[in-house]
Amino acid sequence: MQLYLPVAAPLPQSVPLFGVSVPAGFPSPADDYKDSLLDLNRYLIRDAASSFMVRVSGDSMADAGIHHGDLLVVDRGLPPLHGHIVLAAIDGAFTVKRLHRRDGRVALLAENAAYAPLELGGEQELCIWGVVTACVKRFT
Repeated sequence: MQLYLPVAAPLPQSVPLFGVSVPAGFPSPADDYKDSLLDLNRYLIRDAASSFMVRVSGDSMADAGIHHGDLLVVDRGLPPLHGHIVLAAIDGAFTVKRLHRRDGRVALLAENAAYAPLELGGEQELCIWGVVTACVKRFT
């Protein structure tokens, strides 16, 4: 697993942000256009000291919009709650899955029907490395 750590004090790198949402369906010409600037570091990373990025391999989270080659922002400062997507290690093997905690039961769920839930047994060691807070993908 290759981790990417944020620079301690990154220079702001702002890009223009249009103040109107872009409809995926029929465009709305009546919306107001209000430009501002967006710093992707500030948008994607809540706390740089507790965050890192990791590249995804595999397709077990495809139905959550996470695909092979995507970059995930992982925040170690957030408590992992039921329903969060987490970076976890089971017996030292890393995986990204949705955390399921109910009635004393802990499982890691894939977001792809081709993969069975990972039910954790008594001898298995689960370590939650952090909560996935963002997914960055490239189209070209």
